[in-house]
Parts: sequence; structure tokens; C-alpha cells
Amino acid sequence: MAVAQIFEKLWKEYTKRTPSAQKIKNLFINEGNEVFNDHVAIRTFDDERINIEVLATPFLEAGYEECGDYHFEKKKLYAKHYEHKTDKNAPRVFISQLLIKEFSEELQTIVKNMIDAISIEDLNSSELIFKGRLWEQPSFELYEKLQVETEYAAWMYVNGFCANHFTVDINKLDNFDSLQQVNEFLKENGYKMNASGGEIKGTPTQMLEQSSILADKISIEFLEVTKEITSCYYEFAFRHPMNNGALYSGFIAGSADKIFESTDMLLA
Repeated sequence: MAVAQIFEKLWKEYTKRTPSAQKIKNLFINEGNEVFNDHVAIRTFDDERINIEVLATPFLEAGYEECGDYHFEKKKLYAKHYEHKTDKNAPRVFISQLLIKEFSEELQTIVKNMIDAISIEDLNSSELIFKGRLWEQPSFELYEKLQVETEYAAWMYVNGFCANHFTVDINKLDNFDSLQQVNEFLKENGYKMNASGGEIKGTPTQMLEQSSILADKISIEFLEVTKEITSCYYEFAFRHPMNNGALYSGFIAGSADKIFESTDMLLA
């Protein structure tokens, strides 16, 4: 699948879960901007059947290569980011995975049961990233148990495989010069920002500044009850030049740690 097709398919599914993203993109366009995607992020578990390497397959086949890895000790996560080998305008890809062996046996069992329920056909598909939830209707009781240990696992249990967020490339907007301007514009239009660690994560000296709105909520029919649960969110990134003049292209683990919290139910 070509690069453009991958991101078009991800965006189509993502905006169904995240109507705010399309509305915000339209706001920027109405202000005279063309909107470019800085990166897309995807979540998974470190089970070898669905880990980072598995989810990276369609991107690698489309010409991407691994460019960096990141450790999140407190959240018990590991991540890698990928960039296209030749097309420097292609969005970056950030894939994270939960280190399930670092959690309780109960959580490990729940996650194993989820993955065991995925068909062989889906597990062997290079299109796993588009598939959403591939296990049975979720239980609110299990959702709450997962949430006690890690919001990340609870989110995966409900949402499955999809783009966790897209990211507006602020450097390429015509009518905005800073992330501060973008944040004020979003708040003026009624959007709530993720303020965990400050509305802006990162600094010019770190060469990457990021912000995000809080995740949208979608109605989920659990076995026991229907509840509004966080889905996905829209992020905004401003990159600063390195000593050689090129824009910094990686990620800052400390900032990403706080961006992850955009889906936390306690913040939403």
C-alpha cells in the first residue's frame, strides 16, 4: 500500500472516532492554511504477535525505516519512531507498546485473552493497524480493572488498533508562527488542552514543542452498560532548527509521556 493510501485510510477511521480533528483541520483551512501531518501515533502491546515490529510492517513496506527508540519507565512503555527513507514530507510514525510483564498477573491474563481472540487471518494481515478492536464486546468491569493499573491498557481494550492521534505540523501553517498562537486559537474555539506538564510540552532548547487537545469521547456499549469513553485526540507540533539548520526530527520522551495522558479519563 502506498504511503498516501495508508494515511488516508488511517485518517478516515481516526476522524470517525475523533470528530474534533476534522473540525479543527477545517478551522485552520478556513484561516487560509494548508494542513500537513507531522506524525501519527499507534498503540499496542509487546506480545510478539502484535508488537511494534508487527504494526510497523505496512510502513516498512512503503519505504519507512526505524529512526529512534524511547523508554517510558514510569508508564512501562517502549516506543520507536519511523521516517520515510526518501520522502521527507511523509509523516513520521510513532508506535508504542505496553510492557505487559511489568504488570499484575491479572492484567497479563486479560491482555493475553484479548490477543488470543484475534483471528489468525487478522494477525497475519499487514493491515492490522486499521482493524480497531478485534476481540469480543468489552466488559466494563474488566475495563475498570485495567484502568486501575494503566490507562493505556484500558484504552487499548476499548479502541483496539487505530491511529491514537494525528499531529498538525505547525511549522507549515501559513498564518501561525508559534504553538502558543495555535493553543490560544484552539481555546478561543472551545477546545480544552491537555495541561498535564503544562499546555506546551518541550522547549525551544529541546528543539520540539508539543501540545494536544483532550481526547474526544465516544459511546461504548459494554456488556453491562453504555458509557462515554475517551477515543483519540489531535496533537500539534512545532520543531526548531538544529545547529546544521535542519529541523529536529525526533521526539522527546518526557514530553511524549505527558502527551500520552490526553486520553486519560480523569482529565477528559
